Amino acid sequence: MPITAGVGGNLVAIQASRMSTYLHFWSVPGVLPCKMAVSCPGPAATFCSTDTNSKSAQVLVILVVPGHLFFLYTIHVLQGGHMAMTPMFIICYLSAALLQVMILLYVASIMIWWLWQRGLDPDNFSIPYLTALGDLLGTGFLALSFRLILMASPTRAGL
Repeated sequence: MPITAGVGGNLVAIQASRMSTYLHFWSVPGVLPCKMAVSCPGPAATFCSTDTNSKSAQVLVILVVPGHLFFLYTIHVLQGGHMAMTPMFIICYLSAALLQVMILLYVASIMIWWLWQRGLDPDNFSIPYLTALGDLLGTGFLALSFRLILMASPTRAGL
C-alpha cells in the first residue's frame, strides 16, 4: 500500500510542480497563457497533445509500469509481501497503479488550471490535495484488486 500511494503521489507532485513552474515562467497568477486560456483541459489535452506539460505527463505514465515492476520484484526478493506474485496479482496491481496515476495527472491539470485562474499558486495549494487523492485512489484501487483476485481464485469457486 505505501508503494502504490507513494509512487502515485510523487509522480503527480512532480507534474504539478512542473506545470506551476511553466505558468510562473509564461504568465502571472490569474492570467492563463494563450495556449491554456481556451477552456478546462480535457484528457486529450493532458495526455495526447504536443504541449510540454502533456509530454511530461506521457513520460510519467510510461514510468509507472517499470517502476512498480521494480518495486514488486524488490518486495518479492526481500519476502516482504503477504500475497503470492501470481500473474493475476501483477496484472491487477499494475492496472490499479496505472489507473491511479492517469486519474491523478488529469485531476492535476484541471486543478492547476483552476487555481492559476483564481490567482492562487498551484505549488502551495494543489500538491497536498493531489497526494491525499493519490492515497485515497491507491487504497481503493488496491482493495478492488484484492477483491477481484479473491473472487477469481479457484478455491473460492467451491464455496
